[in-house]
Amino acid sequence: MLSSPVLAKNTIEMCEMNMTTTADISQCLDGIKAKKDRELQTWVNNQSFILQELSADTGRHAALNMFKRSQRNFISYRENNCRWQYLAVSPGTGAAAAFKKCFIMLTQDRIDELASLSK
Repeated sequence: MLSSPVLAKNTIEMCEMNMTTTADISQCLDGIKAKKDRELQTWVNNQSFILQELSADTGRHAALNMFKRSQRNFISYRENNCRWQYLAVSPGTGAAAAFKKCFIMLTQDRIDELASLSK
């Protein structure tokens, strides 16, 4: 059985193998990026719900507040980390793909982290 990061990498590789032009690869990566972002939002909502229930039971909201803060920090980190990779390749034709691949991989890592917490 393949792990999620391996599946994300395989999906990226499938775009690269099956698409012939840079525009086609970019469009394929856009689809994966959007799908992973929706999947991440589902896991964020799930974790928020769990922490809201916990805070309702205990009256303490610190964990929920810190989780929300960590998610905002993750979004900022992901954007900046992928942006420097884009800039390092820019103005080459692979710059957009570098950003999207980074975005997909970091998003998958966060999904895996949140999924493991809810087990």
